[in-house]
Amino acid sequence: MMSQISLLLTHLLFLPLTLCLLHPPPVHVPTLVPHVPTPLLRSHFSAHTQLDFTTHCNSSCFHRGKQEAQKEQLSEKLAFETLYADGSRTLTTVDVEGDDEEFEGNPFTQTPRPRARVKPRHKRVRRQIYGADGRFNIQGDNFLLDYPFSTAVRISTGCTGVLVSQQHVLTAAHCVHDGKDYVKGARKLRVGFLLPPNINGSKVTSSKRPLVRWARVKRTRVPKGWIQGPQEVSMDFDYALLELRWPHRRPFMRLSVAPDSDDLAGHRIHFSGFDSDRSGQLVYRFCPVEQESSDLIYQHCDARPGASGSGVYGRVWDNSLERWERKVIGIFSGHQWLEINGESRDYNVAVRITPLKFAQICYWVHGNRLDCAQD
Repeated sequence: MMSQISLLLTHLLFLPLTLCLLHPPPVHVPTLVPHVPTPLLRSHFSAHTQLDFTTHCNSSCFHRGKQEAQKEQLSEKLAFETLYADGSRTLTTVDVEGDDEEFEGNPFTQTPRPRARVKPRHKRVRRQIYGADGRFNIQGDNFLLDYPFSTAVRISTGCTGVLVSQQHVLTAAHCVHDGKDYVKGARKLRVGFLLPPNINGSKVTSSKRPLVRWARVKRTRVPKGWIQGPQEVSMDFDYALLELRWPHRRPFMRLSVAPDSDDLAGHRIHFSGFDSDRSGQLVYRFCPVEQESSDLIYQHCDARPGASGSGVYGRVWDNSLERWERKVIGIFSGHQWLEINGESRDYNVAVRITPLKFAQICYWVHGNRLDCAQD
């Protein structure tokens, strides 16, 4: 056990030896101009939460980011619904500022450089654990309340979320909405903060589970790109933002536009979540990025249902601080079969935060588009 903890600390607390010597250039963040919200009918809350989320994607799906570089199409998908605590909801449409030539030339319409080719898997079996299980249970005061593990929270519908401000939690959209309606648990949505099992002075043992303090959600925001399309299309927009009724007092993790994986320290991603096969435990894992599209990060980080909505982070160069910082660059969504050139490959998938998604989430957090012009 001690050797596992030592390995964990080595990867978390020290920068890897394979850091990039060149820092990625600043990314242009577009401006979203929201319109006046339109009232909608109240939700029926008829959907069931689907924790084991799996989709399929072919070559057309994989390269869709290049095909949809139209402001009108993206503006439609970046419109969003707001669900309030009393059950009412609104729709807010948006415009993307900038002329067409500038828009088409920006990095957020380009596909990242492809990663090394992965050998096809001939047996079509859904896998969320790849080889030896590389997950770590996070236990004890020294870990549960320390950054970055303290930024992981539970969602009352059975998922995970990540603290991205003093009052906001980022999670997966399918944890609160199935694409047609809000799930039953979204009516009284809550966010759970872990507390050490010795919070009352009791002796900590390995068998004790962390305690949970629950907080109510004030409102929930979901992009229209998730709501309006079939799962294969809307997985690109599988994210939602929850606003708490009251601010919390824990450190949160800043958002960043997802860089190319070659610009991540160690080319690795990390995330912590509440996997269903380890009930009540916070589970951490890390792995290299295997493949990338304009909207998704393909990897083989071991994960089980319940980890959906975890904040996927990496060490990103911060120009203002002039150092490498852990930042949320995506949201863990689920599992996807990717079929290209007749080959079927299976991956665990995270939704990458593109400049447009960053602008949208930033507006949700700040309520002012002027504060979201750049990271």
